[in-house]
Amino acid sequence: MADLKLVNISKSYGNVKVLTGIDLDIKRGELIVFVGPSGCDKSTLLRMIAGLERIDSGELQIDGQLMNNMPPAQRGVAMVFQSYALYPHMTARENMAFALKIAKKTKAEVAAAVGKAAEILQLTPYLDRLPKALSGGQRQRVAIGRAIVRDPKVFLFDEPLSNLDAALRVATRIEIAQIKEQMPDSTMIYVTHDQVEAMTLATRIVVLADGQIAQVGSPLDLYSRPKTEFVAGFIGSPAMNFLAGEVVETGAQTVVKLDGGGMARSAVPSLAGDLGAGVTIGVRPEDLTPTEGPPLYSGAVEIIEALGEVTLLYLKGQVLCKLPGIHAGLRHATVHLTAAPEKVHLFQNGVSLLYR
Repeated sequence: MADLKLVNISKSYGNVKVLTGIDLDIKRGELIVFVGPSGCDKSTLLRMIAGLERIDSGELQIDGQLMNNMPPAQRGVAMVFQSYALYPHMTARENMAFALKIAKKTKAEVAAAVGKAAEILQLTPYLDRLPKALSGGQRQRVAIGRAIVRDPKVFLFDEPLSNLDAALRVATRIEIAQIKEQMPDSTMIYVTHDQVEAMTLATRIVVLADGQIAQVGSPLDLYSRPKTEFVAGFIGSPAMNFLAGEVVETGAQTVVKLDGGGMARSAVPSLAGDLGAGVTIGVRPEDLTPTEGPPLYSGAVEIIEALGEVTLLYLKGQVLCKLPGIHAGLRHATVHLTAAPEKVHLFQNGVSLLYR
């Protein structure tokens, strides 16, 4: 398996720049997940690594070797696509073995590689079935097995679970995590728009926005310490609440008077010069709790989503609160909410005060 390095990578289609200044170091054994809004060209970046899209400028290195002009077949990568792309007239065994036969591997080498991959993927009982006799999750595992048998330096996954229903997505996501556990030295890059996939699978998450990298970090680092309002609002489900206000007290903790009248205390430190400055606080729905003291926010409950283990309260003013348990009786009631200072983020001009 391999290290992978992107140095100032850029890509344009005509006069339209889609990716600019992409710098990223991926270490051997990492599972890196690219996330971002639709149209942020995360799949384009993956295809550039695979050699399916031309790199306009910058360098792509795999194990220190420049790959910009290297054909896809010689890059040592294997790609698992959104569609299974299995040959319908071939069995699972034949689909997985096809690339090895084209590479003129011996029967013994092919059998050993397919057998090992099937064992990892728990496909051994299904090797002689045609794709039409397999479930969606089994077909996706065959597609992954087709990549594994090639023993690539880097695995590339382009939204591999998008065609599965909700239950199969959960099951197959767990299977991919188990595959990674069994192949700890394998380097994987995974593209998804599903935050749960990103948070549960990734060693590190790369958030893309406007053709650039907005932030790179571990899932919990991005959740707890987002650099920008964009990252804060993108990572986490439901999304973070944002409220405008003015700094009224500075120091080791910062007190903000909100435009709606509430008061928020944040553990983010501030400078004397910040007094009176306009800021935006960010607080996640799960970090808001009812209070009988001075509230951060008060509002009437307009909509309730009772999910059993949690209840989502949609308050007037587009504030969302996520409470554990069942709270069905709060419809139309006015609730008063607060949050612990360490859970209150501060942003100015879209950037967290932690990173200024």
